[in-house]
Amino acid sequence: MMTITEFQKVGVGLMGFGLFFLLFGVLLYFDSVLLAFGNILFLTGLTFIIGLRRTAHFFLQRQKFRGSFFFLGGVSLVLCRWPVTGMLVEGYGFVLLFRSFFPMAVAFVLSSVNIPFLTAFFPSSSSMV
Repeated sequence: MMTITEFQKVGVGLMGFGLFFLLFGVLLYFDSVLLAFGNILFLTGLTFIIGLRRTAHFFLQRQKFRGSFFFLGGVSLVLCRWPVTGMLVEGYGFVLLFRSFFPMAVAFVLSSVNIPFLTAFFPSSSSMV
């Protein structure tokens, strides 16, 4: 069993509040202050959960440089009070950063929820590895 440190518990709380503020900022017609606060809390929570070295390693990998550039560029655009453009750029960067994760997530969801209609459109392999 894996133990969770106090820093990781704080990180989960920060990420939760960050996601809440991001959602609330989008629902309030892209309020730039809420979106900026949500982005800062989300990135701070990620750093608390996986650590500063792993966070830097994740964003500074050579194959993820373009995604990191767009994601962090979108965060900076939101901080400069261009919320709609910033969120679009940030979303594009998010897709580039996690593009290798999406097929695994779809396969996991389809294997855990056996819906024949969806498995016809998204064929998943029998192995998760």
